[in-house]
Amino acid sequence: MGKGFDFRHAPGHLIRRAHQVAVAIFMEETAAYEVTPVQFAILNALLEDPGEDQVTLARKVAFDAATFGSVIGRLEARGWVRRAAHDNDRRRKCLWVTPEGAEAARRMKRAVGKVQARILAPLDESDREQLVALLDRLVAAHQDLAAEGEEA
Repeated sequence: MGKGFDFRHAPGHLIRRAHQVAVAIFMEETAAYEVTPVQFAILNALLEDPGEDQVTLARKVAFDAATFGSVIGRLEARGWVRRAAHDNDRRRKCLWVTPEGAEAARRMKRAVGKVQARILAPLDESDREQLVALLDRLVAAHQDLAAEGEEA
């Protein structure tokens, strides 16, 4: 019988494992804030673009639009995000970070900076830069392919 598939060296498996490591470190460093990586990304995206609608914001943070509303609901319940209907289209829900949410995001930034440093700590500076550049290229290329598929 032939040798099985070497999943331990497969890119998909390694990316999944790296994601597990990243989330575990994030949860350790941000435990005091009881926040997820996606929630942190949402807060920061809304600080950059206040009043963004839910669908656009879900795309920006690369999160499933179908479950995005429940994540926003949790942030809203904490008083960190405010949601309101768009002036011209009542079906569109627009979002803003509250002053409390902005303060929470500001306080978390140091912890999230430590997360990034811990994730990359096993690598030397050159490898860190190369890994981030390669991941950026990989994600961008797949986003471009997905956009082409949507246009077809």
